[in-house]
Amino acid sequence: MSTDLIERKAPVTNMRRELLETKTRIHREMLKRMNLEVIDQLSSDQVKAEIAEIAWVIMDEENIRLNYSEREEVIRQIQDEVLGLGPIEALIADPTVTEILVNTWKRIFVERNGKLQLTEIQFQNDNHLRRVIDKIASSVGRRIDESSPMVDARLPDGSRVNAVIPPAAVDGPILSIRKFSVDPFVMDDLVMNKALTPHMAEFVAACIKARVNILISGGTGTGKTTMLNALSGFIPENERILTIEDSAELQLQQPHVVRLETRPPNIEDKGEISQRDLVRNALRMRPDRIVIGEVRGGEAIDMLQAMNTGHEGSMTTIHANTPRDALTRLEHMVGMSGAAIPALVVRQQIAAAIHVLIDISRLSDGRRVVTSIQEITGMEENVVGIQEIFKFQKETINSAGKVIGHFRSSGIRPRVSTKITEVGIILPDDIFDSSQLYE
Repeated sequence: MSTDLIERKAPVTNMRRELLETKTRIHREMLKRMNLEVIDQLSSDQVKAEIAEIAWVIMDEENIRLNYSEREEVIRQIQDEVLGLGPIEALIADPTVTEILVNTWKRIFVERNGKLQLTEIQFQNDNHLRRVIDKIASSVGRRIDESSPMVDARLPDGSRVNAVIPPAAVDGPILSIRKFSVDPFVMDDLVMNKALTPHMAEFVAACIKARVNILISGGTGTGKTTMLNALSGFIPENERILTIEDSAELQLQQPHVVRLETRPPNIEDKGEISQRDLVRNALRMRPDRIVIGEVRGGEAIDMLQAMNTGHEGSMTTIHANTPRDALTRLEHMVGMSGAAIPALVVRQQIAAAIHVLIDISRLSDGRRVVTSIQEITGMEENVVGIQEIFKFQKETINSAGKVIGHFRSSGIRPRVSTKITEVGIILPDDIFDSSQLYE
């Protein structure tokens, strides 16, 4: 992350340290007085009320000198500790925060509007942060310890979580949370945010309805999953959709969705469920479409075969910097399956299976845009042929740091437009007009 995307704040104040110490002392005393067996039978609101009542009694008994607002803050922190994820619970509840990055217990960054900010929030120490990480991992049946120091998990609301602890993390436990949007972005939201133009949105929507296979590429945090969610909104409600993910986070709105999730091996190195296992099994579940959150290994060959054998309209994402890189990575992933398939045959399968590539980037000002929409045209000698349909052309950066550029069509009418017309969708005459520029 470049330094111009980081905004720094003042370090934790002495007053805040005193409040943290007070909270820890009251929390410790509270655990002695609370009937934990009864607490398990109460609702979260009832538990919050019980915590507040006991905390007020303790503060009065110990004559703790805090004003009303400070007492309320201490109580809220204890409630977050018991029911949530401690000091970062307020960040999870903050709708303006899209990512939470805990770089050891005393440095917590958040992302707002594409920019990182250093917060004043801290954990008490490494052990405090480790307890929160353990709580997250165990809630979804996963583990993290010295023998397995990395874990992918999710929060109850669907937010994506990654944690790393020593010995893999040199300076102490690390926690990264990509927030789950309560109201998932639809295509109109992306158009309004100028991630793409109305014509580009109309084209990709038509591709979905015409059962065109789509691969979404981009770097980390560029919005690939957001685009996947938005595109899924155009899938007809009478189709059966199977989603396959490492951590379930897709928010498909259709009534007939089956969600599958991978599972790592247990402490005895057994019980692993890989994406490849799920893709193979999904083919036996009569899916109309298969949506893979991210293809990253040997399951690529099973996905290509599914796309080539009647499961048209399927979609997935891949980490890559350009559409051409995406195809190269996909080819390498097929090789990870262990199947001895010649490179030319793999490329032929890719050319036959995938119809459209959507490439997304995060610009230097934090804005996420669709930088290119390309069509696979088949094999050209020994290479997969692609042609650009739409692109974002960066021009300059103004004095405020905003990237100035425009979207435009290449002027080429893609071959998939024939397939789109066959299902009764008529695209506007000017949709591929290269003379039109959009900011």
